[in-house]
Amino acid sequence: MDSKAILVVGSGFSGSVISRKLAENGFKVVCIDKRNHIAGNCYTERHENGVMVHKYGPHIFNTNDKSIWEYVNNFGEFMPYKNKVIANTPKGIFSMPMNLLTINQFFNKKLTPSTIVEFLNELSIKIENPKNFEEQALMFLGEDLYKNFFYGYTKKQWGCEPKELPASILKRIPIRFNYDDNYYNSFFQGIPKEGYTKVIEEILNHKNIQVQLSTEYNKKMNSNFEHVFYTGALDKYYDYKFGMLGYRTVFFEEKTYKGDYQGNAVINYCDEKVSYTRVHEHKHFSPWENHENSVILTEYSKETTRNDEPYYPKRLEKDIEILELYKKQVYIDDENVSFVGRLATYRYLDMDKVIKEAIDYANYFIENINKKVQYKFSDFQE
Repeated sequence: MDSKAILVVGSGFSGSVISRKLAENGFKVVCIDKRNHIAGNCYTERHENGVMVHKYGPHIFNTNDKSIWEYVNNFGEFMPYKNKVIANTPKGIFSMPMNLLTINQFFNKKLTPSTIVEFLNELSIKIENPKNFEEQALMFLGEDLYKNFFYGYTKKQWGCEPKELPASILKRIPIRFNYDDNYYNSFFQGIPKEGYTKVIEEILNHKNIQVQLSTEYNKKMNSNFEHVFYTGALDKYYDYKFGMLGYRTVFFEEKTYKGDYQGNAVINYCDEKVSYTRVHEHKHFSPWENHENSVILTEYSKETTRNDEPYYPKRLEKDIEILELYKKQVYIDDENVSFVGRLATYRYLDMDKVIKEAIDYANYFIENINKKVQYKFSDFQE
């Protein structure tokens, strides 16, 4: 093994887990981040009134993979947490994800698990081979539910007509035929007791890892390292030579409140006429704590510019075409750089998938470092 260190760009879960795995196997690792803090978009901090705030939006850890659940709990205690979302719609306030109670209240019915499917079939607009989000939703839910719960919210969140979005996006939205209002189906669900920043801090706490914050990456650094793991935006790495990949980003307006502001951690605002998408009350993300005061973050969505932090990949047809150009460039280049994580591979990934892929990729790298057959793009599991 060469004496040079490994450079890891980014200290979110992907970069931190890779850093830790390499460090445990004897590699010297330098982990850099352009921000002045670790943990990426999972960053949490205590507000001056004591409330733990998810500064870049709430993150609820959920997985069915016991090994990943045990992995994160090695670095911090995760408290049980069920994500229950409320939908503020033009027709009233309802439970989300859409479930039997939601539909019964919306239509003033007394449906049961055995009758709701037939009821939804009657509402369904028959569309063969739905080609986009709108057609998929209309086929599954009918016009009334779609217009009240999904049309306005989706248009605000993605900045385009839902008919421009792929049908696959609807698959990420759970719909229940019983009274289960837990947003996730995962067996393991929780939030770290001391916040995500503390968990990432513990992952990076190894003698072979050096963390450098407020450090902007540039390609000139590559020559100083045996290998580089890059977790930033793929298009930015190549100075946008093939164009920008489409992302939506979010921003927040923060305020404090004395007492209980909305009675729930998250309320979705589905009406197109309301400019924001969600309101988060952060003390409800830590129900094991007691706080008189509250911190409220109102979330807005907008198109991503080069100066914004990309959040959600749009993955429209034109984006996939641009992505393929960048992927070809990755394999043309002879630099020892691997692209890992959601931004570097332009995918929507939950935290557990990010961690699993980071572990698997680091193991692959360690096993093959002397064979010159490295994968350079970590979506090899797709």
